[in-house]
Amino acid sequence: MPDQQFLIPAEQVEQTILLIRGHRVMLDADLARLYGVTTGALNQAVKRNQERFPPDFMFTLTAEEKGEVITICYHLRQLKFSPALPKAFTEHGAVMLANVLKSRRAIQASIVVVRAFIHLRNLLTTNKKLALKLAEHDKRLGTHDTAIRSLFQTIRRLEKDDIRKKRRKIGFKVCNSSGHMS
Repeated sequence: MPDQQFLIPAEQVEQTILLIRGHRVMLDADLARLYGVTTGALNQAVKRNQERFPPDFMFTLTAEEKGEVITICYHLRQLKFSPALPKAFTEHGAVMLANVLKSRRAIQASIVVVRAFIHLRNLLTTNKKLALKLAEHDKRLGTHDTAIRSLFQTIRRLEKDDIRKKRRKIGFKVCNSSGHMS
């Protein structure tokens, strides 16, 4: 059984996955912490193996993106003082990075990272299905609302027609003392 005392729980890994440029990614600082190396060592390994990291595996954030990440992610506040722009790794880039680092810890941590990406993907799929079902119910309820509104309008029209019709009064006519009706 692998030694997992150093691993971060999958829930915490999921919290480090960001959506940048339409991709779910993890930043080099978070992966370095997970893989048990410094960010410098991680980026040096990437530099030595650039051919393994095409743009769909890894990209460098812009200064603006870095500023947004620092603002949004409290745990990355130390990046504010770094002159380097962080690297963002997709799920495939994170796995490739574990292969490049070749440590037992990196390999074990990459399994947790992949599971976190898969879990988030499944959640998004479930949420999309739920959103579609809600839209379908809204559409159905919308047609029900129209039918109910039409029904109430018809009832109100019938009530008005009834009120407008003159009805014969029902009751007794009172006779006065002379025998005449009043």
